[in-house]
Amino acid sequence: MRKLVYSMMISLDGFIEGPNHDLGWAIIDEELHTFINAQHRDKIGMYVYGRGTYETMNDFWPTADQDPSHPDYIIEFARLWQAMPKVVFSRTLDKVDGNARLIKGNVAEEIKQLKAQPGKDLAVGGANLAGSLMQLGLVDEYQLFIQPVVIGSGTRLFSDRFYAKLKLVDTKTFHSGVVLLTYQPA
Repeated sequence: MRKLVYSMMISLDGFIEGPNHDLGWAIIDEELHTFINAQHRDKIGMYVYGRGTYETMNDFWPTADQDPSHPDYIIEFARLWQAMPKVVFSRTLDKVDGNARLIKGNVAEEIKQLKAQPGKDLAVGGANLAGSLMQLGLVDEYQLFIQPVVIGSGTRLFSDRFYAKLKLVDTKTFHSGVVLLTYQPA
């Protein structure tokens, strides 16, 4: 059975984006990006997105490998992203592009079906979608890239309504000061 993995950059004070959806505070250098590329190449078999995350990713990654000014690790991730199957949950989108499939139906049932299929793990992206899946107990692993920055406000990783006991299963420290903490439900 495949795991549903929620992987997210998070500030020390618990935010995944700053005011006005600002993501500029995150430190994603070559070391971190190379690590993420390897994770996605070796362990992830599908991206599971909500509308907002899909639109953000789809604005940049479909053509990022065509810009010769981008470093190799960006080009590599662009090619990984383009090839990766994607499932997009949205009630408002009419279509999705590339290697993506639009789902307007029951999120919980679809995720259960995807997890039951053979293959590599599923990576969920998007605070709203992930929040719903956390509430339903469908997230099997949390990969939190703790950034050495305090941003003060924005979108929180966990809602006030979410409660879960987790166990730490792995840690990794990067030269930038980012620390990856990997948790699974206890």
